[in-house]
Amino acid sequence: MGFLNALRAVRCYLSLFPTSKSCLSTKASLLGDTNILLMGAPGAGKTTVGRIVAHRLGLPVIDVDDDVLETTWRMPVAAKLAAVGGECFLEEEGQALCNFSASGCVVSLTGSNPLHASAMQHIRESGLVIYLDVDSEDIIQRLARMKVNRIVGQEAGVSMKDILCYRKQFYEKWLDVRVLCGKGDTVEEVADKVLKALERYQNHAAETYVSTRSDSVASSNQKAYFSDVVVEGLATDGGLYVPKNGFPNLDAREWLRLVDMSYPERALVLLEKCIHPLDVSALHLRTMIFKAYGSNFSSEAVAPVKPLVHNQYVQELFHGPTASFKDLALQLMPQLFAYCLPQMCNYLILVATSGDTGSAVLSGFSRLSGVDKHRTGVLVFFPEDGVSEIQKLQMTSFREGNARAVSVLTDFDFCQRTIKRMFGESGLTGHLAVEYGTVLSTANSINWARLLPQVVYHSSAYLDLCRDGVIKFGEPVDVCIPSGNFGNAISAVYAKQMGIPIRKVICASNHNRIITDFITTGEYDLRGRPLVLSHSPAIDILKSSNLERFIFHVSDGDGRLVKELFTRLDRQRHFQVPEPLLGRMQQEVLAGWCSEDDCLAAIQSVHTQTGYLMDTHTAVAKVVADRLQDGACPVVLCSTAHYGKFAPAVFKALQIRNIPEDPVEQLKKLGSTASRPEIHRDMMKCLKESGRRKHAVCQADYGVLVDEVESMIQDSFLKVM
Repeated sequence: MGFLNALRAVRCYLSLFPTSKSCLSTKASLLGDTNILLMGAPGAGKTTVGRIVAHRLGLPVIDVDDDVLETTWRMPVAAKLAAVGGECFLEEEGQALCNFSASGCVVSLTGSNPLHASAMQHIRESGLVIYLDVDSEDIIQRLARMKVNRIVGQEAGVSMKDILCYRKQFYEKWLDVRVLCGKGDTVEEVADKVLKALERYQNHAAETYVSTRSDSVASSNQKAYFSDVVVEGLATDGGLYVPKNGFPNLDAREWLRLVDMSYPERALVLLEKCIHPLDVSALHLRTMIFKAYGSNFSSEAVAPVKPLVHNQYVQELFHGPTASFKDLALQLMPQLFAYCLPQMCNYLILVATSGDTGSAVLSGFSRLSGVDKHRTGVLVFFPEDGVSEIQKLQMTSFREGNARAVSVLTDFDFCQRTIKRMFGESGLTGHLAVEYGTVLSTANSINWARLLPQVVYHSSAYLDLCRDGVIKFGEPVDVCIPSGNFGNAISAVYAKQMGIPIRKVICASNHNRIITDFITTGEYDLRGRPLVLSHSPAIDILKSSNLERFIFHVSDGDGRLVKELFTRLDRQRHFQVPEPLLGRMQQEVLAGWCSEDDCLAAIQSVHTQTGYLMDTHTAVAKVVADRLQDGACPVVLCSTAHYGKFAPAVFKALQIRNIPEDPVEQLKKLGSTASRPEIHRDMMKCLKESGRRKHAVCQADYGVLVDEVESMIQDSFLKVM
């Protein structure tokens, strides 16, 4: 465990012993050569915050303006700027910083230091760079009080807001740790946040993960860090990983900072809060996020929220390259996986899919490059008759490199159960490791790195409603989610834990309704219960993996109970939760289901009223929201896929006859029928290029699927070696 941390944790850690806010003196242990480097825009309060932090830690404080530049130049900084001009000033300022050295100090940098690359490279080697990310309006007000109306590099005609926005890219480049300052935070509050950020950085050992099936004694003896759980996927005891100390919580003023941010900017701030910088550095995380949510999405907003009818809003989660909500996680997760990989092995990602996950995984991993791509293979198992024709074409279009999709003559639950069994058989995993140097992992939502990015879009939906004036921050919303494996639903619960005011998470099922029955009665019963195919195949699931995380959450981390329940489910195909626990579940989640006829009727009704065309899964959410949501607050429907992926069912709902046989023509015809949303460009392109190809089909036999795994490894890795 923690193999990456041994390689990366070479920096000196700060040992802090925080006291109450009223106490201004906090002892620090010997810091060695490590400086605390405060970075931020002019007017961010670096000098004052630096003095407060230094006083509390009992450390020397250095202000670069006063103690370095003016001492070196023997003149005020303002006079130097007036004498040499902005461009020369930056160069001379940088040279002065390159000649500076100190250790064990709190150093307040100037607002323009980060614009000089050589100077920042030099100073960064001496310590930890903490970025005071202060709201631009707060900065402008402070500068006005200081009678500063122009800063270095601000040309005539350029507003203060614009130059601050331009400067931000340089601060983002050099930071080790971000301190997100809420709107209106005082310098004392910012100083408190700096101390907490330092404590978090130093105390990496506290930011670990536990299995949903582990007891407190076992978990205290084993430490799994983010970099470990990303690679391992499933815990060794068969449980799912969750953060030991839960999710960080943002206060209202911090959330308000995110309202006007873009989706990638929101994702960066939130994921920095959830991923320790010694697991994934801030700079690398930023690079990954902006690659994940860029031109590969057909909407610049990434996951826009649109009004539907009455007080209902739809969050369109289908603008990624494979037209489903899975892209929101799987354009990022492969990059996190590749970053966390140890150097000595190849990895085969095994995926079971009920439709959307397969193509999203294949798309995400196909974007890796170089060594990462050669060391990582992807094998997807999907039910031959349990996905739509377009979903099948999307998956089977990936045939080059270390990626393959194989259909199985069974249902999704068998595929998922088989993969879990492979992970649990030490004889198989050991054989693959010794014989082929290959380790198995997963990209299903049982992998924490798959689930975590989904928290972002639930948060973003709420922030969009705030930005658009629908609600004020703090007012509640409900979220209605088509639910199968429960990953989407639990990520909404986690967004609530981070501080998003979600009143109820509403789980919407089709006629398989296993989650609805469970939330209603507390009984999870698979005995004699067949899976019945539906028009919404992505939620045609009876064994919902992420319910483990939900039960762990509502039981306050009772791993023994979770282990007992899911062991009973594996052996007896049934369990019943205690009555008090059922009550806690129902406080968090509502659940309902709809029939096939109701699903199709909802598609037609909404299209007739508004011109908006929903897919079948969104329609399930619409029907259930209409029944369960009381209208007291807005409800966000998670639109998990583009209507074009389920064209035959949508044609049936709209009562359109003479349906084209060619999937490309089907999409064109639906696109001409709907006024919104538009036809999906990437899906159309994929179908045009793929055509009707033959694909591998295998029997529903564990040994046959194991053979497919070995064949995939031989084809992917042995040829490269």
